Amino acid sequence: MVKLSSRIPLPYSFKVIELFRNPKNLGKMDDATVWALAGSIACGDMIAMYLKIDEETQSILKASFESYGCAANIAAASILTEMVRGKTLEEAWRISWRDVSDALGGLPKVKYHCGILAVGSLRRAIRAYFQDKLKPKWLPENLTAEERHALEEEELAERFSRKS
Repeated sequence: MVKLSSRIPLPYSFKVIELFRNPKNLGKMDDATVWALAGSIACGDMIAMYLKIDEETQSILKASFESYGCAANIAAASILTEMVRGKTLEEAWRISWRDVSDALGGLPKVKYHCGILAVGSLRRAIRAYFQDKLKPKWLPENLTAEERHALEEEELAERFSRKS
């Protein structure tokens, strides 16, 4: 008889497990003002972030997401949609992946990229909102680390798909 070894479960917080089982704001937003996609070829996770923005105040009225990924990926995207609601785009931009991790009660080190991916999708959506508008002074000209991470993953996926 062959004994199969089991994988050691990751030490997820109660909040991560709860949001994985019962994600908030899950689903495509048909009336979104803007949306963006971020993905990671390293683990296969993807997040689409949808934002409904009050044009006058540039505040986020609602946010939703679609995710293909692990428990940490879904929980990070879910908590981020809760964190940004009611915030101005500038306030939302300043949310870091560590803020997301802290709001979840912490993420295992091997899952930090899930918070980075969630913030990357948010920042890409905010940047997309200003694509054809006057860019505010607080929006950096250069891509942030989270945006670069998402873009590098996409470029790598594109290269791999061309070789197939």
